[in-house]
Amino acid sequence: MKAGGIQQNPSTSIAIIGGLFFIMGWFTWINGPLISFVQLAFDLNLVNAFLVTFVFYLSYFCWALPASWLLDRTGMKRGMATALWIMAGGAILFGEFCTRRWYPGALAGLFVIGAGLAVLQTAANPYISILGPIESAAQRIAIMGICNKIAGIAAPILLGTLVLHGMGDIATKVAAADAAGKEQLLDTFAASIHLPYLAMAGMLALLGVGILLSPLPDVRAEHNGSSAASGAQEKTLWQYPHVWLGALAIFVYVGAEVMAGDAIGTYGRSFNIPLDEAKFFTSLTLGCMLLGYVTGFVAIPRFVSQDRYLAGSAILGVLLTLGAFLTKGYLSVGFVAALGFANAMMWPAIFPLAVHGLGRLIERGAALLIMGIVGGALIPQLFAVLRQTFDFQVVFAALMVPCYLYIWYFAAKGHLASSSTSEK
Repeated sequence: MKAGGIQQNPSTSIAIIGGLFFIMGWFTWINGPLISFVQLAFDLNLVNAFLVTFVFYLSYFCWALPASWLLDRTGMKRGMATALWIMAGGAILFGEFCTRRWYPGALAGLFVIGAGLAVLQTAANPYISILGPIESAAQRIAIMGICNKIAGIAAPILLGTLVLHGMGDIATKVAAADAAGKEQLLDTFAASIHLPYLAMAGMLALLGVGILLSPLPDVRAEHNGSSAASGAQEKTLWQYPHVWLGALAIFVYVGAEVMAGDAIGTYGRSFNIPLDEAKFFTSLTLGCMLLGYVTGFVAIPRFVSQDRYLAGSAILGVLLTLGAFLTKGYLSVGFVAALGFANAMMWPAIFPLAVHGLGRLIERGAALLIMGIVGGALIPQLFAVLRQTFDFQVVFAALMVPCYLYIWYFAAKGHLASSSTSEK
């Protein structure tokens, strides 16, 4: 990609991409309260309710490579518009099948939304990474993270207020009703999400048109001209071990992030915290993440390098996880929410460290990293399954601590793997 085309007015490009990160945050972090919604609306056990996150994040794994091929053909600008239209279609499907109370169809809608987000992520993350020097990439992505997490704070609150209001009372009425009354109550509750998702679909469709008409430069031309690109023409991703280690770091990071953000409501409910309180816990985590992004924006690279900040964040994640394990009730939930602060700068640091030096292979490398998002499908699902047999706090700690320890390894040594290999 010819950097000059986007450096003429980088603030405009940053603002537009920031808006897209807001959209990504909205549809990602709405999943937390959706778990509670589908569990009641479709009368599900917890394992089946957690298919919300499983299907959503599995979609990234399935569509990341096709997304990179699409972007090769369309360029990033048209590709991002296409992604928004795909998401609009998924939102329509989800709302419609929720109204019909057909769970496989609702999951299919989430899968389609995830497909659109896979395209959007594959385009937007490398785009913002190359808007300036690699040393400050984490700072730029931190700005994107702030946009993402503001949406993440707002989405659960709005969904909880507009759709999930009084859900605890509805659950009580459902439990006391006869079969016919139960179905009527659940039909009404499930249908309440239809109009909000139709409205979101309309906004996404209009935003797709707006992206096409915007001054956002198309950067499909990256494959031409740069010395970094020509030097990588005969190489493959297999010759860059740091990108593979980075994909695994993304896998465990997203798994830990979803555990702290989307599973926190279930975690709180395990202490018998009322449902009408637990549905807002995702916003607490996202509030801590927002604070973490602001801190990272100020600190990197002015006071600390992004790899050292990442290592410190991983250590903090271990300590907060142990704090959650050793306490109970609201205090334990508070430690889980505080993991949002530790998690905040992990994606902004891992992504640029993992794609550094890839040249013309950056889109393929980005797609590989996006595939790592499937950790958000598998790790929370493990939590939902294992907590049926073991103490939920033991399961939470046993899953989270290894994730943070691997992220520490990537920050300390893993991201240097390609340099070490080339020296040999």
